[in-house]
Amino acid sequence: MKKKKNKGISMAINKFYKISGNKAEKVKPSCPRCGPGIFLGEHKNRNSCGKCGYTEFKK
Repeated sequence: MKKKKNKGISMAINKFYKISGNKAEKVKPSCPRCGPGIFLGEHKNRNSCGKCGYTEFKK
């Protein structure tokens, strides 16, 4: 039986952090209730946390 290889799948860290030189900066905002490490999902009209349900509406 052959092993499956996932080709073309980027690492999740590339979606949440921007790496420049020796520093890593957050791209997405983190949840104020859950703390650092839990990011808000970006939707058309809001940012929301998938863990606790916290929602910030965009203007």
